[in-house]
Amino acid sequence: MAQRPLPEPSAYQREQLEALVLVRSHLAHLGPAQQDRLRRQAAPYLALRVEMAAFLAAHFSEICTLTCFSNRLSACCTRDGIITFFADVVLNVLVSGEAQVESLQALLERPHVGAKCVYLGGDGCRWRLKPIVCERFICDTAHHRVFDQQPVLRDAWETLKQRASAFTWPDRPILFDRLEQEFIDAGLSSSLMYLHQSPGLLRVKRRAREAARRP
Repeated sequence: MAQRPLPEPSAYQREQLEALVLVRSHLAHLGPAQQDRLRRQAAPYLALRVEMAAFLAAHFSEICTLTCFSNRLSACCTRDGIITFFADVVLNVLVSGEAQVESLQALLERPHVGAKCVYLGGDGCRWRLKPIVCERFICDTAHHRVFDQQPVLRDAWETLKQRASAFTWPDRPILFDRLEQEFIDAGLSSSLMYLHQSPGLLRVKRRAREAARRP
């Protein structure tokens, strides 16, 4: 009887793996001093992410664990993959230990089995610093259970998201764009470099430049 071919990593895994390997290789080439320079450049964003994580842990941790993670109902974490920006990968490698990054690379290299996100493990997300898309996502159920009862928390969360946009939305010079450019200037390219490749985001940048030139 002919053996069934072994499953292979998905196209999503291959794309993620390519970006991760590229980032690891270039950061290693830059060396510790230049890596520290990038961390200092990202320090305000990393501080904001600490605030966002603390907010979510304080107000959503129990709800999300019970209603989504434990019973596999999450609209986000049950996908085989989520949107990651190239800067997400760079920042996560910069703040992670070598063992954490090795673990991420290993899971991307082997076929993914199951309904949950490839990055989701028994203790939650395997990223040290989650992709910003994941950090910002709150499902409708959790949204209503928390924000309908405490509108002041909704306002606080909206403020945190607006502050995050100052690092991620290219209607001005932003961290995510600069981190992509750092690698582009080194002659490197990744399909995750949306700030330099996405037609929609390129339009945002062009319109911002045009607006800045107007008297």
